[in-house]
Amino acid sequence: MLAGGEREPSEIKKFVNIYNMSNLTLKPHPTLYDFQEYVARLVQERGFDTETLPEKFMLFLEECGEMAKAARKTQNIKTDKHSEQFQLDHEVADVFIYLLDICNYFDVDLEKAFREKEEINKKRIWD
Repeated sequence: MLAGGEREPSEIKKFVNIYNMSNLTLKPHPTLYDFQEYVARLVQERGFDTETLPEKFMLFLEECGEMAKAARKTQNIKTDKHSEQFQLDHEVADVFIYLLDICNYFDVDLEKAFREKEEINKKRIWD
């Protein structure tokens, strides 16, 4: 603490980080619907609920690009050594979060849609 009772900048930052910690929890062995509900809550909690549909899609595509870059790295495909490095599993998770956010925007139950579409796909002939 500084003279006059003022806090050091590092103390303020620590307080802000503690204050902003999330209380969201995801139950063990969640369903796809549980993930969608969790993402809906995190979007509200973190203030992303005002993002427009074009913003959501741009963020989704940005994360897809980061996922692709991280995947390239795992395959030893050349990348710019000075550019930001991404961790594949984290980028896949980010893509999943934005996909669920877009599904929530359109009120799409992704599990139901997946099951319905997979029944259609099972009847297709794959060459």
